[in-house]
Amino acid sequence: MSAHRRKTDPGTRGTRGPHRRIGRTLLLTGCVLTVLVGATGWYLYDDLAGSIGSSKALEGAEKSQSGDLNILLMGLDSRRDQNGEPLPEAVLDKLHAGSSDIGGYNTNTLILLHVPADGGKAKAFSVPRDDFVTMHGVPGDTGKQKIKEAYGRAKAKREEQLSGQGVTDRRELEREGREAGRKASIATVRAFLGVPIDHFAELNLAGFYHLADALGGVPVCLNKPAKDKNSGADFPAGRQTLNGQQSLAFVRQRMGLDGGDLDRTKRQQAFLAGATKKLNDGGTFTDPVKLLKLIDTAKQDVVTDQGWDLMSFVKQAKNLSGGHVEFTTLPIEGFGSNHGADINVVDDMKIKRLIAEQIGPRASASPSVPGAASSSPGASTPDSAPAASPEKRSAIDGGGIPCVD
Repeated sequence: MSAHRRKTDPGTRGTRGPHRRIGRTLLLTGCVLTVLVGATGWYLYDDLAGSIGSSKALEGAEKSQSGDLNILLMGLDSRRDQNGEPLPEAVLDKLHAGSSDIGGYNTNTLILLHVPADGGKAKAFSVPRDDFVTMHGVPGDTGKQKIKEAYGRAKAKREEQLSGQGVTDRRELEREGREAGRKASIATVRAFLGVPIDHFAELNLAGFYHLADALGGVPVCLNKPAKDKNSGADFPAGRQTLNGQQSLAFVRQRMGLDGGDLDRTKRQQAFLAGATKKLNDGGTFTDPVKLLKLIDTAKQDVVTDQGWDLMSFVKQAKNLSGGHVEFTTLPIEGFGSNHGADINVVDDMKIKRLIAEQIGPRASASPSVPGAASSSPGASTPDSAPAASPEKRSAIDGGGIPCVD
């Protein structure tokens, strides 16, 4: 079996169609990161910390004991706002996102950001959304599914439970369902990677558009021209600056990319590199108008864990805005199928070893964490599938922007 993703006609399989393949959500979480590391003024910190959406999803969870921080960035594939209301049609049209009924509550982007206590280089691990892993925190579902589905499955179960108890208020169902989804997604990632999760940040589809637009354009570089009618991508080769709508098209493109989702990840990381460079070079955090626009956007769309001291994080993560972040896409062993849906076959123990080697064993979760010390039941690796090595890409290389195909 090839180590490259099989190409699929976007119109032949629902789970692979252009509206389902919203790889752009990586950028949503990246924009969350840029907001969090940028709010360095105390006069803005109180306003941001007091207004940003907060969650209790991490209450009682094991935390890192080393002083390092593991932060889970989640990009939610949802065409609805925090109250479950459909996004405005004007926004959906700009995003090439289709109807608000399309898509669900998959975490199409999952990035573990590891920030060392000593101020060293941060490391970001992208978890491919189709990795086939054991679910945690999803009532009645302890089998293996795509990692992106933990959120939506737990949300649906919780809403079903509350409806059975007579709850009819839509906003309450949405709020409680999302909290259950966050808990399940965090628990599943934590078990799969074998590390504690200290904080998390979540952003949905509309949030990315708002934040990318607030940045005032992001520089990217292409080795060759790109055109994709499904995503709306139409760019010349070379360095260029993309607005919010163009950025979505850039990271959504799948046609013409040999590796499909895995190649798309490279584009997402390249965009993050450009966004980081823009923040570092553009004076965003010394320009009150730009900064307030960015923060006002964050207050609308970002959800973080309750009690996260953002100012302390900013001090620890000061290197992030300087581009000292190393991106790694976690490896897969090959591709398979589960009830007709394409999946990534992964080696649980290999993933845990890789993470431990990269961030140090003292930062790993205790053996009592479900899934932290042994591979998930039923894990398999195709005999003919060569193992893929983790692919690294520095966020900023000598102040430049990485070019992608």
